[in-house]
Amino acid sequence: MNALNRKNELKKEEKEEKTSIPNGHQARKRCSLDDYQLNESKRVKMEEMETELSSTTTTMTTMTAMTAKSERKNGISALTKAEGSTETEKTDKKILKFSFSSRRDMYPANSSAALTSSTTSLTSSISSTKIGHSAKFKEYFIEFNADDEHSWTTLQSAVKAIQAQVQVETSREFLFRKVEDLCINGHRNEVVSRLTAAIRDHVTTFVPNYLNNVSNTDQFLKTVNRLWQQFCNELVMIRGIFLYLDRTQTLEGLQQTSVWEIGLNIFRDRVMEVCGTASRICNCVLEVISRERGGELVDRMLLKDLTSMLIDLQLYHRLLEQRIVEETAQHYDRESQEKLDALTVPGYLEYAEKRLLDESLRLEHYLASSTKKLLIPTCEMELMGRHMTRLLDKGLAEMLNASARADLERFYRLISRVANGLDTLRARFADYMKMVGRDIVINPEKDSSMVQELIDFKDKMDAVVNESFAKNEKFLETLRDSFEKFINQRANKPAEMIAKYVDGKLRAGNKEATDEELERLLDKVMVIFRFIHGKDVFEAFYKKDLAKRLLLGKSASVDAEKSMLSKLKHECGGQFTSKLEGMFKDMELSKDINVAFKQYMSEREAPGNIDLTVSVLTMGFWPSYPPVQVNLSGEMLTFQELFSNFYLHKHNGRKLQWQPNLGQCVVKARFTDGLKELQLSLYQTLVLLLFNDATELTLEEIVEKTKIEDGELRRTLQSLACGKARVLAKNPKSRDVEDDDTFGFNNEFKNKHYKIKINQVQMKETPEEQADTTERVFADRQYQIDAAIVRIMKMRKTLAHNLLLSEIYKQLKFPVKPADLKKRIESLIERDYMERDKNNPTTYHYVA
Repeated sequence: MNALNRKNELKKEEKEEKTSIPNGHQARKRCSLDDYQLNESKRVKMEEMETELSSTTTTMTTMTAMTAKSERKNGISALTKAEGSTETEKTDKKILKFSFSSRRDMYPANSSAALTSSTTSLTSSISSTKIGHSAKFKEYFIEFNADDEHSWTTLQSAVKAIQAQVQVETSREFLFRKVEDLCINGHRNEVVSRLTAAIRDHVTTFVPNYLNNVSNTDQFLKTVNRLWQQFCNELVMIRGIFLYLDRTQTLEGLQQTSVWEIGLNIFRDRVMEVCGTASRICNCVLEVISRERGGELVDRMLLKDLTSMLIDLQLYHRLLEQRIVEETAQHYDRESQEKLDALTVPGYLEYAEKRLLDESLRLEHYLASSTKKLLIPTCEMELMGRHMTRLLDKGLAEMLNASARADLERFYRLISRVANGLDTLRARFADYMKMVGRDIVINPEKDSSMVQELIDFKDKMDAVVNESFAKNEKFLETLRDSFEKFINQRANKPAEMIAKYVDGKLRAGNKEATDEELERLLDKVMVIFRFIHGKDVFEAFYKKDLAKRLLLGKSASVDAEKSMLSKLKHECGGQFTSKLEGMFKDMELSKDINVAFKQYMSEREAPGNIDLTVSVLTMGFWPSYPPVQVNLSGEMLTFQELFSNFYLHKHNGRKLQWQPNLGQCVVKARFTDGLKELQLSLYQTLVLLLFNDATELTLEEIVEKTKIEDGELRRTLQSLACGKARVLAKNPKSRDVEDDDTFGFNNEFKNKHYKIKINQVQMKETPEEQADTTERVFADRQYQIDAAIVRIMKMRKTLAHNLLLSEIYKQLKFPVKPADLKKRIESLIERDYMERDKNNPTTYHYVA
């Protein structure tokens, strides 16, 4: 049954082999599959051998010891020579193990096994030996007898037929049996030797004849590939016949070369290296790759087969790989220089990206995957690394100015593949932002547009980082650091201009944006605001502008005002906005006070037809205004006195200081065209009321009657007599008010509207006023510095000068020079808040 099973197994293996000749790639896959099947079948074969040996041993132990009556027909008697010797007995046992396990079907169960010429007891020999998986196949060099020679002749004819590409007449099962018989008879090494010689002779005489007659590169490579494919196919078919050699090697654990490896070694040694074919193949492959880089279409499948051949022959890494890398470096060194001179930076980046993609596809199609770690870094270095500085100098600023986001994204993507590329790009990006931003901030001519340009520039750089630089966190950090650096190179002015910019957007006359757009704009302003150091300067100017908007009713939206206040509070804390919040609270309280005053006046007889509204302000919250004395009309003075009595009676101990320069009035005037309602400032109202009793007045007379400051009066008269709504007639007519001008009521004034607002001519903030605001900020800073020093010294008691400065800088939220800090320390020493150490002048002690 075992012999029948083996026969069926061999037939099954033969059916699995394809009758058509496979190509080289399929042949290599087939060999790998056969090796896997050999390893997988080892365990099954060994178990069958053990079972057969156990059965044979049981039969043999019942046999009487006898001398071998006859030798096996194939002449195996030469296997043992020394009778009775211990070594011979061990050898006999090994031969028995292999013979019975492999050819048990050749002998009947009751036959005498004439396997050795030893006169010792066979039963005794077998029964005393444990046969297991650890036994190894013993090789012997035994001369071929006539039958063996006949078997080899049959096998040799089959090999030559395969090599000659003709049909093999003998069945493959029969040929496989012949190989098995030769191996069992101890001729394995001789079979391997003769097979090696047959393959070597064929390769040595046949292959070079084809290659030596081909001179054309493409034809040569095709010929090599065709011969290689043919050789692989032949080798697979030969291996199928001599598969028993590889199986016994695997089963017995012999460290010998397989048939496939024998063939590859012969092809490598006799064709590739001896004939110089390998070197020529490498040269031709490099030539074809160079032509492909030049734009020529090449046969990539042919190149893939050739590189696979070199890999199989273990020649690729030794002969071709390094040369490909070197040739690539030389090619792109020359080409990149030419392209960089001829193209713009965006054009060169497109070229470099395409070349890197081409090399990646080349690797994917026909080069070994191991080449990638050498080839791609080489291309990146030649295309980008060597020209990085020149590319940055030549094109970065230009692309940033043009907002070429696609080109910048490509630049970022390519330079990130170079060592230290992103760090270099980030440094140049920072230099660009500092250069452009400094020009915006430092140039006085751009003060009026400074904030809007900063917002636009910030939006532009944000878009570059988010869209072109992949939202790289390091680039975002660089953007923030760069803005903070250049925006504070001009002390205080950016803070002042941000306050004025917000004032312009929050005024009632601003109709440029909807509420949603205004909210987004304020968010962008706050982004710029975060970068400035002198936030107290911003507070001072913002508070002054906010006071005018609230008192003059020029705020566009209370919601927008409170939204801005909330943003400032979130950014700087409650202490920063406490005074601003107090201003809003005063306006709310004033509404309640005016309601109570109207109730108070309703219980009394009104001295005139005046509806008085007063804004009561806390002096600590609002900007300081110089006291102004003007001559009010009799009715106004009466109502002012009534309100003072009402308020002081209700709030005993408080003091009221009237500020007429921020007053607003609504006056009804009768013209020839009819009755009009005029919205005026208090100064405009005082001037118009003079013409109830006079027809014409000179400038000097108006000054005498109103006591308004000369410059303010001239602007007031200019708004009434020289503006769009000319309710006064000036003589002579001109745009400016002169000392000898006379003014009269313009009874012929006409306007289609009933309510008319006459705006006061606004005088631009003078440098003196700006300096005064700045000085007040510096004075407030001195108090903050003094308070910080006292807090630190009270806690630390004793501190060195440098440590004290370090602690002060940590607490202050505005920039200050060391010289200014030294002055404040000296001032506190003079006022006995602290003292110097007697032995060490650089150490201070707190004085309780």
